[in-house]
Amino acid sequence: MRLDAEMPFFFGPDAGLFGMYHAPSVPARRAMLMCPPLGQDLIRCHRVYRQLAQSLAEEGMAVLRFDYYGTGDSAGDSAEVDWDRCVSDAVTAATELRQRAGIDRVIAFGARLGGSVALTAAERARFMEVIAWDPVLEGDRYVAGLDAMQAALREDAGRFNRPRSHSDVADQWLGFDIGQNLRHQLSALLVAPANVPTLVLDSMPASPTARWERIVSHRGKVAAITPPTPWDDLERLETAILSHPLIQAVAGRLKEVA
Repeated sequence: MRLDAEMPFFFGPDAGLFGMYHAPSVPARRAMLMCPPLGQDLIRCHRVYRQLAQSLAEEGMAVLRFDYYGTGDSAGDSAEVDWDRCVSDAVTAATELRQRAGIDRVIAFGARLGGSVALTAAERARFMEVIAWDPVLEGDRYVAGLDAMQAALREDAGRFNRPRSHSDVADQWLGFDIGQNLRHQLSALLVAPANVPTLVLDSMPASPTARWERIVSHRGKVAAITPPTPWDDLERLETAILSHPLIQAVAGRLKEVA
């Protein structure tokens, strides 16, 4: 890998957003914006996002990873994370990527809430396609799941000598401070189909319902990835999410639409 292949920088309003630009090995014809998830998913996906970005850059695609305001290395703290700001940050990042890569064709990728951000921002950011990995479509279910995991974590004897008090973790999700505004925003979240081709990469446990039917419509498709990704496995909370099938599926899709 070239020494200049990865370029960290700050951009956006007041230079408050952190980005990592992966320069392609050959002149690029397309670019990919990688929209991260939030909270513990963000930490666990960091390595696979970096691996995917490096792989795509080596194949000639310009790639930008970035952090929303209040996350990662961007300005602000986790209690200030705002859903609408995350979507706006994705639009800002898409503009930045176009300027750096010198090309207009941008595909968005996102895991979990990162996929939800990409779908929501698709029209404003002018994405040519969205690739969403197990995106969150109904926020109330997602919030209920996080609340349940937080309650179990509070009493986890394997991590704590005694249960933590409710007041100690009342405003947290799995170690991250959570503002009430974001909680309300996510509880009300219902992601609509994007008016662009959409590929959903499904690595959720088997379900009898067609959970992605509403989001892919006639302009998209679903591809299954195995084994299931342990997003909600409390015993593997500190384990990085790694998925070579995911990287292969994304790379394969991009070759189809080259």
